[in-house]
Amino acid sequence: MLILVVNAGSSSLKYQVRDTAAPEAEQVLTVGLIENIGTDIPDHDAALEIMAAKLEEVLDGRELEAVGHRVVHGGEEFTQPVLLNDAVTAHIEELSSLAPLHNPANVKGIRAAFHKWPHLPQVAVFDTAFHATMPEHAWRYAIPEELYKQYGIRRYGFHGTSHEYVTHVGAELLGIPVDEFNAVVAHLGNGASATAVKGGKSIDTSMGYTPLAGLIMGTRSGDIDPSVLTTILQRDESIDAARLDTILNKESGLLALAGSNDMRKVVEAAQAGDERAQLALDMTAYRVASYIGAYNVAVGGAQAIIFTAGIGENSGDFRKLVLDRLGALGVKYNAEENMVRSPEPRVISTEDSAVKVLVIPTNEEKAIAEATEALATK
Repeated sequence: MLILVVNAGSSSLKYQVRDTAAPEAEQVLTVGLIENIGTDIPDHDAALEIMAAKLEEVLDGRELEAVGHRVVHGGEEFTQPVLLNDAVTAHIEELSSLAPLHNPANVKGIRAAFHKWPHLPQVAVFDTAFHATMPEHAWRYAIPEELYKQYGIRRYGFHGTSHEYVTHVGAELLGIPVDEFNAVVAHLGNGASATAVKGGKSIDTSMGYTPLAGLIMGTRSGDIDPSVLTTILQRDESIDAARLDTILNKESGLLALAGSNDMRKVVEAAQAGDERAQLALDMTAYRVASYIGAYNVAVGGAQAIIFTAGIGENSGDFRKLVLDRLGALGVKYNAEENMVRSPEPRVISTEDSAVKVLVIPTNEEKAIAEATEALATK
């Protein structure tokens, strides 16, 4: 099936066309990015027209058969991929208060795609869906009941499409049925999250009500005492809630600690003797290792630790900082293999390691295309 995968942001549109009937190495027909929507390009409808013109050249007469959309937040309602229609799209838009930076843009992309291709089946795949299997004791916050019921304040988790994809690849790589597979997945990119996987399902994850919680990230603070925030608001009149939100989401993390949110530059600076960069690495690696340790307990003993996403896949230096903190779990790894960069899933732990360590490139577009095909063919 010829499937267009769309990831619509507020000012950009990422896309990929995959032929799911082709051999794995030949499935991706084209990828693209359209930027400056709202400035140079009027709106998402105009962006779709530009994209469609480019696709005509690539597809050379072949017709798209379905469209898959990445949607960040499905709330408590959408726990599986769903075939889109006007009512479902409106419901996704109603969840915008849970993801104000993402869902409105996702909906614009959906409506623009329906306007361009009204006859095609279109599917929404949600970042939050994989975490819908978390038990209530993991997703509830210890706050008054009315706040949960009125505002939906609870742990949702994100990066679910990636976590689910690498979970299945990891189980297959180790020859373990996915419903018997226990793992800790570390999705480490500019945004980062860890997930406890038991029996192939998410039972806990580091991100929470928003993607701000948990690990130290490129520009996000990760976990922080809530009282720090209320204290700042009470004592500093120059910082209101909107400014504080900007600080925590866009001016914190590696950027605040080391002056850059590019892990490659931070590693290079640390290796050159920059103490600030070294502290940033130590803090970030410690936080990742701490979550891995906690989630190892949560799953009752992990069979594997999986590193994925930009940093997790490509930075052997950072993986080393994390893995060197996991000796108490019986983790042993091949130092040379750890430093290798490869597009293929691989095991970097030694034979006598108590927990296998895997590096698996994520492929959210492939996962979205497969989910889209499954629903569209029905």
